[in-house]
Amino acid sequence: MVETFYDVMRRQGITRRSFLKFCGLTAAAMGLSPAYAGKIAHAMETKPRIPVLWLHGLECTCCSESFIRSAHPLAKDVILSMISLDYDDTIMAAAGHQAEAIIEETIEKYSGNYILACEGNPGLEQEHTGGMSCIIAGKPYTEQLRHAAKHAKAIISWGSCASWGCVQAASPNPTGATPIHKVPDLGNAPIIKVPGCPPIAEVMTAVITYILTFEKLPSLDRQGRPKMFYSQRIHDKCYRRSHFDAGQFVEKWDDEAARK
Repeated sequence: MVETFYDVMRRQGITRRSFLKFCGLTAAAMGLSPAYAGKIAHAMETKPRIPVLWLHGLECTCCSESFIRSAHPLAKDVILSMISLDYDDTIMAAAGHQAEAIIEETIEKYSGNYILACEGNPGLEQEHTGGMSCIIAGKPYTEQLRHAAKHAKAIISWGSCASWGCVQAASPNPTGATPIHKVPDLGNAPIIKVPGCPPIAEVMTAVITYILTFEKLPSLDRQGRPKMFYSQRIHDKCYRRSHFDAGQFVEKWDDEAARK
């Protein structure tokens, strides 16, 4: 028997009322109308949890730090109820050969049906110079990334490192740090960019929730980012925007414009 999201939540002692409240908060976090709460509830009651492999490259782990601080939905709810986080070397209990065996088991068992979440980027310079950087289980991160990417349902690039390259890709870039979408031989899995240093926690959990609930990728902009979160600038909704458009600026802290 396949265990659904709802089965796991009930097993944890969560009431029906709390479950529906959770679905409502999840819909709000994704910017959806309250009507979608019922669709999310139905999906969680009928669909099995989907495996997620969370890999780490050249990064500072701030994306994981942001993710575990998400409040809507709580990261613990996402990890324990909504997804099957089979591999994340930052927070998983397993280590060494036991941890690496989980990757192979997930790829073999769920080929084409798991989500590959990438935090940080790979260093490609070692492929040309023979140097060594970001070694995992005795192998370069690039090998682990390519192996997992070719069998993934979708790839999520967490943060600015995975999306754009960020600070480690700046000149002189001795490791050849490269954003995920520019790495050759990754296969044909679609890539979703969730940039930010770190990304907003609720955005991270909402992207995963959307994929699991609606069984499709969110609509993306021309840069590959979810439109539901990146289609507008924060300045567009600023209540002081009208002053900016009118050319009304404060010249000094105590001038006339500052008092308005």
